Amino acid sequence: MEINLVDQDHYARDGAPHEQLKWLRDNDPVFWHEGDEQRGWPGFWAITKHEDVVHVSRNSDLFSSAKKLALFNEVPEEQLELQRLMMLNQDPPEHTRRRSLVNRGFTPRQINALESHIRDICHGLIDEVAGKGAIDFVTDVAAPLPLYVICELLGAPVEDRDKLFQWSNRMIGAEDPDYAGAPTDGADAAMEVYAYANKLAAERREQPRPDIVTKLLQPDENGETLSESEFDLFVLLLVVAGNETTRNAASGGMLTLFEHPDQWERLVRDHSLTRTAADEIVRWVSPVNLFRRTATRDTVLRGKHIKEGDKVVVFYSSANRDEDVFAAPASFDIARDPNPHIGFGGGGAHFCLGNHLAKLELRVLFEVVTERLPNLRQTGEAKRLRSNFINGIKTLPVEV
Repeated sequence: MEINLVDQDHYARDGAPHEQLKWLRDNDPVFWHEGDEQRGWPGFWAITKHEDVVHVSRNSDLFSSAKKLALFNEVPEEQLELQRLMMLNQDPPEHTRRRSLVNRGFTPRQINALESHIRDICHGLIDEVAGKGAIDFVTDVAAPLPLYVICELLGAPVEDRDKLFQWSNRMIGAEDPDYAGAPTDGADAAMEVYAYANKLAAERREQPRPDIVTKLLQPDENGETLSESEFDLFVLLLVVAGNETTRNAASGGMLTLFEHPDQWERLVRDHSLTRTAADEIVRWVSPVNLFRRTATRDTVLRGKHIKEGDKVVVFYSSANRDEDVFAAPASFDIARDPNPHIGFGGGGAHFCLGNHLAKLELRVLFEVVTERLPNLRQTGEAKRLRSNFINGIKTLPVEV
């Protein structure tokens, strides 16, 4: 079988290449994938089994996020130092310090306190579309929800949600014709986020408020604080990660429920299933498709000799359909329990900080949608994002 796991046109057309990923799990789970000199990226080891993705994720000393960063594309040497200030691109102990500072705003207790507010947001979104007939589920429902929540977390005015949406699209959608602008557009959007974060920080230092920004700017019990650059990069990470994952899990989940009408009917009949449905949606959609690591020393995985400096890429879309871990992994089952998916990462230092929040948003959203719009139906073809990093849906036409 011809293997190409990074062909963005395939992702735009069909989503993740599940047929290829299954073949690799069965035949060559630690696979040397040829590079592309024209596009400037080297060959890499493709890791497709659940057990191995977890192994790579939990051994930061062996598989580094900082050495060449965590995203797939190569970054010029002169940009590495700045990017390493972002938690995503750090290894312990630096990552441990930063995460302990940021964790203060994301405790389960603080997240659970948002439930009634998230429910109000969801009802408000449905109120806005209820009389419209034809809508786009992505731009009218799935995208605004996490943007409202991010504004709430940052203590930012809700009118800023459109700016956050545009910034995120420009940074993530650089390879998509609907979102791509000038070659520097993604970097320009990032600079605009930094300026926005600086303005927020200045306002909170002048007038502290009961929000995450104020909390993160205050010293912790050891007197530690985030530097200006660290805070700016945290806001950037929140704008992208906090938006893209929930938005694409919600829109991908809705599309999947349309494709599995029996599961939609189950959810409409029994709202208690939204708890397990949220995890099954994340498993099935795998909003983040891959992350990159770099080997810090020679090692062996399933008999393959990985050399120091080799690029290693873990595929969550594959791990979440591993036949050795999931019963009937090719079946979408909203009551699946247990569900040891790794849609929020394979554990270890980089397990998703916002996993509680994302699951809460998904659970409440689908409770409200099934309650308020039980006859919702798809009216046109979904358009997928041209990206091998995010399994994204750009548009999903529906009728209310």
